[in-house]
Amino acid sequence: MNDTIRLLRAHRSIRKYKDDAIPQEHLQEIALAAQAAPTSSNIQAYSVVAVRDAERKRVLAGLAGNQKHIEESPLFLVWLADLNKIRTAVRLHEDAELQQNTELFLLATIDATLAAQNAVIAAESLGYGTVYIGGIRNNPQAVSELLELPPFVYPVFGLSVGIPDQEPDLRPRLPLRAFLHEETYQDNRVAGAIEEYDSTTRTYYATRSGGGKAGEKEQKWSKEMVRRFDGGRLRGHMRSFLEGRGFDLS
Repeated sequence: MNDTIRLLRAHRSIRKYKDDAIPQEHLQEIALAAQAAPTSSNIQAYSVVAVRDAERKRVLAGLAGNQKHIEESPLFLVWLADLNKIRTAVRLHEDAELQQNTELFLLATIDATLAAQNAVIAAESLGYGTVYIGGIRNNPQAVSELLELPPFVYPVFGLSVGIPDQEPDLRPRLPLRAFLHEETYQDNRVAGAIEEYDSTTRTYYATRSGGGKAGEKEQKWSKEMVRRFDGGRLRGHMRSFLEGRGFDLS
């Protein structure tokens, strides 16, 4: 196993940080690494807002469901799917207008995600810990207003960054056979792999350092999926929000 693979496989979500500030040169290195990520047809339909201001982080933490690690991290990065820059580029040529559809929305979202993951790897190589914050989409309109986002831009997720002040156990993943399929999708082995993983996660929650939430010792991953996705759509407000931002999802 080489150093790069070792770094990738050692990834853990970090939610407690030391007070040390992140130097500007490190932020720039992380940003340049993000820009080196693959991008569809070189459209580069993504941007990021780096937030250090304590009050702005406090507000973002509240909007994301009172996640204190946003407020407590020295650097919070809000990753954006950004069609505004593409629209601007198109409008530089005569009176052309950007032609949109769902595929273009997906390209921008995927671009932002690939760039963010490059940033995570770069940050961890510099000794920082990170955690993605999907809760930034709980109140996306308020986040957009706070960050003064123009039309055709939306916040995909946030990323807290800082020097770790905790050492959580490595969370186990599904068995490889539930993830890696060769030639065709092997659906017949998925259920068995999930049952094995249920046993693994039950042991993980019962023995992990720092304890856990009440009831976790009997937790199964499959049962957690029921809790998370049964009983209604997750963030059902997103479609109307995106259409209001100018995205065409047809």
